[in-house]
Amino acid sequence: MRRREEPRRHFCGSPRSPSPWCLLAGKRSHSRSVQWEARRRKMASPRTITIVALSFALGLFFVFMGTIKLTPRLSKDAYSEMKRAYKSYAKALPGLKKIGISSVLLRKIIGSLEVGCGVVLTLVPGRPKDVANFLLLLVMLAVLFFHQLVGDPLKRYAHALVFGILLTCRLLIARQSDDRPEREDSREEQHINDQEKNKVKQS
Repeated sequence: MRRREEPRRHFCGSPRSPSPWCLLAGKRSHSRSVQWEARRRKMASPRTITIVALSFALGLFFVFMGTIKLTPRLSKDAYSEMKRAYKSYAKALPGLKKIGISSVLLRKIIGSLEVGCGVVLTLVPGRPKDVANFLLLLVMLAVLFFHQLVGDPLKRYAHALVFGILLTCRLLIARQSDDRPEREDSREEQHINDQEKNKVKQS
C-alpha cells in the first residue's frame, strides 16, 4: 500500500511562498537589529564621548561656582568677592529692588541655578541635560550683561565668556547627535518596508 504523501510545509527559511507571519517576524527581528546597531554606533561615537566629557567638566565647574555664591565654606575670599559683585549689580539695576529682588536674593537664585543644573549635567542622563545646558547658558548671558553694566574689565568675566561658548558648543553637538540616529533609523525602516513589500508581491 502506498503511503499518503503529507503536504509540504513551508517554514520561515523556505524560499517558497513564505507566510505573512514569517515576513512579519523577519521584519521585526531585522528592525530590532538595526535599532541596536544604531544605538551601538551612537554609544561608541566620538561625538558621544565629547558630550559626556563636556557635561561632566561643565557640571563640576558650575557646582563649584554656585557653591561659592551660596556659602563661604569653600573659600571665604571668593564668597566675599561674590557678595561685593552682586551688590554692585543690584545698584546698577534699580528695577530689581522695585520687584523685591535684593542683591542677596539675586546671588542665591543664580547660585542655586548653577548648583542644580551642574548636578543635572554631571549625573542625570538624557534630555534633562539639554534643559540644564540651556538654563546655564541663559545664566551666563545674564552674568555677562551684569559685568558689562558695571563696566568690569575683560579679565573679570573672561571665564563666563569661555564657559558660555562651551555650553553653546555642547548644546549644538547634542542636538546634532540626537537628530542623526533618528534620520538613520527612519531611512532603515523605509528600506525594510520596501523590501518586505517586494517580497509580498513576488510571493
